[in-house]
Amino acid sequence: MKIFKNLYNYRELLKSSVTKDIGGKYKHSFLGVLWSFLNPLLQIAVYAIIFPLIMRNEIPNYTVYMVCGLIPWNFFISGINRSSFVMIENGNIIKKVYFPREILPISLVTSEAINFVISSIIILVFALINGINLTWLVILYPVILIVQYIVILGISFIVSSITVYFRDLQHFLGIFLQLLFYATPIVYSIELIPENLRWILQLNPMTYIIDAYRAIFYSQTMPDMKALLIVFIIGIIGSIIGYLIFNKLQKKFAEEL
Repeated sequence: MKIFKNLYNYRELLKSSVTKDIGGKYKHSFLGVLWSFLNPLLQIAVYAIIFPLIMRNEIPNYTVYMVCGLIPWNFFISGINRSSFVMIENGNIIKKVYFPREILPISLVTSEAINFVISSIIILVFALINGINLTWLVILYPVILIVQYIVILGISFIVSSITVYFRDLQHFLGIFLQLLFYATPIVYSIELIPENLRWILQLNPMTYIIDAYRAIFYSQTMPDMKALLIVFIIGIIGSIIGYLIFNKLQKKFAEEL
């Protein structure tokens, strides 16, 4: 319960940290928050042109199918990549001022979640342009978002604390996430993978999270709630383990930074 007590006692710091991160991300940029749309739109343009030619897939409304995977994926990798730098970037503050260190990864993942919600407008626009109208299933969006948030938070606790002692983890993460992109059904359908290899994708929590987003925005079917519940439980366990690791390692953050 310590983490919840700290979050409550330092709620203003958490709030200001999230606000600062969101506001400062594009502070000196001419286009500002528009980059939240332009960056994924440029990715979508590339994948929408190249992958249909390479894969020769016959997925209806392929652009919408891909967007439903790409936007959540960007949230996933942004949260993890930035978490690997967060303690190092705030090294001077950590050495000078006391505050619950877990606020840093939590505020970062929270700001990325807010950015993801904004970027989700792209999914809605592409769906509507392609004649896919919204249904009541869209109310499940916050549920899926919470599941993804918990998964990312657990990983962020781990990578943000370990990176303080092992800086090379940042580079390994970049390689791993690039490989994980192709082990996640973002630009292709899982049906294209041979059955004897599908278990690899099924070990990936993002497979089920992306499938859930596609269910409510693309195919307009009920998401696999059982699978989501399992991912949520794994995320909770991962967050607890991640926090315990973080709490153990944070004692010497100031010395290492």
